Amino acid sequence: MGDEKLRTKATDSLMKAILSLENTEEAYCFFEDLCTIAEIRSMSQRLEVAKMLTKGRTYQEIGNLTGASTATISRVNRALVWGADGYTSVLAKCGDQDDEQKM
Repeated sequence: MGDEKLRTKATDSLMKAILSLENTEEAYCFFEDLCTIAEIRSMSQRLEVAKMLTKGRTYQEIGNLTGASTATISRVNRALVWGADGYTSVLAKCGDQDDEQKM
């Protein structure tokens, strides 16, 4: 259920704001205002790493395909194994949608 140290009124408001987004365009606009381009790219890279780890890709393959460092790959892997199941939940809901849309 997430780290209790993370939970504040402000983070609750942020999560509710994210949940209020109705489509990809709204999400782009909100995150462009909220985050730097580097932060958005970093988060999207971590999600791609999580997808690849769950598909059994090696650290080397993932690094070559995404440009992620071994430290980032290791951090994502640790979250997949010991985390709050956030990646697992999101990937179960929409993990392969991008791949399917490209086909």
